[in-house]
Amino acid sequence: MSEIRDIERELRGFRARLAAAALFVLFCFGLLATRLVYLQVFRHDDLASQAEANRIAVVPVVPNRGLILDRNGVVLANNYSAYTLEVTPSRLSAPLDVTFDALGELVEITARDRRRFKRLQEDSKNFESLPIRTKLSDEEVARFVAQRFRFPGVEVKARLFRNYPLGETGSHLLGYIGRINQAEKKDIDENWDEDEQANYRGSEYIGKLGLEQAYERELHGQTGVEQVETSAGGRATRSLAQRPPTPGNTLMLSVDIRLQAMVEKLYGDRRGAMVAIDPRNGEVLAFVSKPTFDPNLFVDGIDADSWRELNEDIDKPLLNRALRGTYPPGSTYKPFMAIAALDSGKRSPSTVIIDNLTFSFGGRTFGSPDTDRPGPKDMRTAIVTSSNVYFYSLANEMGVDLIHDELEPFGLGRKTDIDLQGEVTGDLPSTAWKRRRFSKPEQQKWYAGETISLGIGQGYNNFTMLQMATAVSTLATGGQRFRPRLVREIEDVMTQERRRVASDALEPLPLRREHVEVIVNAMNGVTREGTSRAAFAGAAYQSGGKTGTAQAVGLKAGEKYSQIKADERKRDHSLYIAFAPVEAPTVAVAVVVENAGFGSMSAAPIARRVFDYLLLGQYPSEEDIALTQQGKTTAPVGTPRLARDIPVLGTSAAPPQ
Repeated sequence: MSEIRDIERELRGFRARLAAAALFVLFCFGLLATRLVYLQVFRHDDLASQAEANRIAVVPVVPNRGLILDRNGVVLANNYSAYTLEVTPSRLSAPLDVTFDALGELVEITARDRRRFKRLQEDSKNFESLPIRTKLSDEEVARFVAQRFRFPGVEVKARLFRNYPLGETGSHLLGYIGRINQAEKKDIDENWDEDEQANYRGSEYIGKLGLEQAYERELHGQTGVEQVETSAGGRATRSLAQRPPTPGNTLMLSVDIRLQAMVEKLYGDRRGAMVAIDPRNGEVLAFVSKPTFDPNLFVDGIDADSWRELNEDIDKPLLNRALRGTYPPGSTYKPFMAIAALDSGKRSPSTVIIDNLTFSFGGRTFGSPDTDRPGPKDMRTAIVTSSNVYFYSLANEMGVDLIHDELEPFGLGRKTDIDLQGEVTGDLPSTAWKRRRFSKPEQQKWYAGETISLGIGQGYNNFTMLQMATAVSTLATGGQRFRPRLVREIEDVMTQERRRVASDALEPLPLRREHVEVIVNAMNGVTREGTSRAAFAGAAYQSGGKTGTAQAVGLKAGEKYSQIKADERKRDHSLYIAFAPVEAPTVAVAVVVENAGFGSMSAAPIARRVFDYLLLGQYPSEEDIALTQQGKTTAPVGTPRLARDIPVLGTSAAPPQ
């Protein structure tokens, strides 16, 4: 018999389930309505701001870097436009590696390019365009453009790159720019204020050395801003607004790049440094360090082989010898010892010392070069003939602390505060200096015998050519002092207004005029009848100078120095300090040629060429340049050329490809 269904009971159960479902649906809609009211009413303003922020991305626009010009307007650092292959990751239709493999069939993409791209990608947003290859050739651009339809999210753009048109000329002076590394990024994040940090958003490069580093904030400019509308997937759809960037300012230097290039050429393959200063205002006219390097190698990241070649070169081309190279001054120290003796009252100009070519102290004999001649010598004669014995005895009479106190105001043994970073102090010894310098008690004690060598610029004395040029400038002007400067003016590229960067005038030294005249007269005698007379024979002006020959390595007891037999890198350094014209100096120089022997043979001829250029407008002949490079020249033997007729090499050179 079939089961009798209770229709009424089933209907009641169905209605109950239907009611429960309806209540559940109503409850869910109530929750949605409550959430909608909460989001639309109570959190409307906050969420609207977030939505707008997600819709609009603020993209920094990097400014053009400022130019660097020499005192005559010659361009030393500029920017050039080159094609760059750029990728926007959010717009790619294929994975990065697949895209790069396909692109590699059209343009060369190395493993180094890929590593660099990934580093840039880590520090950027997904919708930003990043370079995978820079400095494309015209042929590479043409190949890519023909196949452009295959690569959505990849395009060719024109970007500005830093360029140093003179190549190696003035490289230590200019420095270079390079990609911001992690240490620099950390310094920006931790030590720069918010406005400065914002100004470097989007920037990939920063000054690393030289003027590029010292004047980074002037050269960088002000970063612009572009507001870009993006899709939910982060793809840029259109530009909404833009604040253009402000280019960096132009640096106008006091340096004459023709003079700079000439001196670098005169050095040839030799090592050394030369600084020329205008003693009337502290402007640096030339700032030479040899050997040099090509700063263009560093702009887009130096390759491993080039870095290894520069870093492991025994000649240390990356060392700025004018700023960081310290040398014993040798006999170029003697004029400063003489002015210190006059100022302290330890000697008068007429005091005569019998020079027997040796000086004995504490059981040790201090000798003289084979070129010295014995006899009675007053102060002038001692400077002109470069008498060692005269200054041995003077150092013994003065003592180390008095020497230090008299010569430190000339800028020896302390930073000059030139407008470059990384300057070293050098060493002007004193008893307090030695206690600071050494840790062991037996090393900290100053022995009287150590003072003797100081008189002829040996011992612990070590100075930079920048310090020596500053010191001779102060001496030649009778005590007038300036902080040396490389930048003469800064031009605002927007307003064309120029801001003068004057050298800071320091408090003059209270030197007595009659004392200065004694020293100046003696240094003038050096060029007319003394050790540099051959180099300055026939000069159409009067100059003052002092040669110096400084030991590069110490000799063992009983060992005799022989320049001919000595290893080239153990030979004495050749030094020369000078100023001209004597009656009203407009230039002061300090020159060192490493391991080149007597100062009269190698360093003094370079100073002669500098004076001929600045005072007479003459550029040395090719014959004179060749002789100077070989360290064989005396007075000019060729026919000099007019400096204005000599082109500045590299100014018309095309930018690198």
